[in-house]
Amino acid sequence: MLPDVRSTFALPFPLDLGLTLAPLRHGGTDPTIRVEGDDVWRTGRTPAGPATLHLRQNGSTLVADAWGLGAGWMVERVPQLLGFDDRPQDFHPADAMLLDLHRHHPGLRLGRTQLVFEALLPTILEQKVPGVEAWRSYGQLVRGLGEPAPGPAPLTLQPSPRRLLTTPYWTVHRFGIERRRFAVIQAAAAHARRLEPTATMPPLEARQWLMRLPGIGPWSAAEVSAVAYGDRDVVSLGDYHLPHQVAWALAGEPRGTEARMLELLEPYRGHRARVIRLLTLGGIQAPRFGPRMRLRRIAAI
Repeated sequence: MLPDVRSTFALPFPLDLGLTLAPLRHGGTDPTIRVEGDDVWRTGRTPAGPATLHLRQNGSTLVADAWGLGAGWMVERVPQLLGFDDRPQDFHPADAMLLDLHRHHPGLRLGRTQLVFEALLPTILEQKVPGVEAWRSYGQLVRGLGEPAPGPAPLTLQPSPRRLLTTPYWTVHRFGIERRRFAVIQAAAAHARRLEPTATMPPLEARQWLMRLPGIGPWSAAEVSAVAYGDRDVVSLGDYHLPHQVAWALAGEPRGTEARMLELLEPYRGHRARVIRLLTLGGIQAPRFGPRMRLRRIAAI
């Protein structure tokens, strides 16, 4: 099927599509995106309408194809999505481990989707539950309430805010979503039209706006900020594991507080989101001294 819109972009810098777009993928079976190295398909509900974007890299050239009413919007914003304005070359960490991780991932760029509700929906589902549980619920929610994406790829669009608002709770209970999180989702859906313009605000101001929504705290706002706003300095406060990860990686301390985490990250201000991303890519985790959070089966309750 021929695309509705096609464009090519020169790549005067290293680019790893899979690494750069990995934060948009919520679990290995996320039906809204498919990542296969230098070949990525992704869907989105843009202000111009639904769309599917196909990115493929050929040496120093990137080809972008798109289908759907939002095809032009998607292709026009490929440079922002892939962080063409990111400057990883300005990151010069004194820490030897960080420097090594940075050198081993030259194609990692931090971009922004500029689609706020798209980022907020899976973030709400990831509040205070294990990632595997949240990803399973997200996949089931999308398949159950979403719709086929335009174009040739067998992908699915996220449910529209309108669809979520008109869905009774009992429908999503079988997806493992309890009433509290679904109430937060519906509150966000009710403000969806006001959410999208926050993508043009400074990230700090946008996060403060997000936190006015019921159930959206600093952690959720930070997670959305990194993905939708392209905030390269944001730190997710309220994350149980992150302070321990940072303390262990940067100071050899198996446990850390948020205050200690911010102290250790302060020399990297302006690049703190990159530091956290590199630590995660390096598989660096603090030693575990207790049991993991148990998976729940909300649908069975």
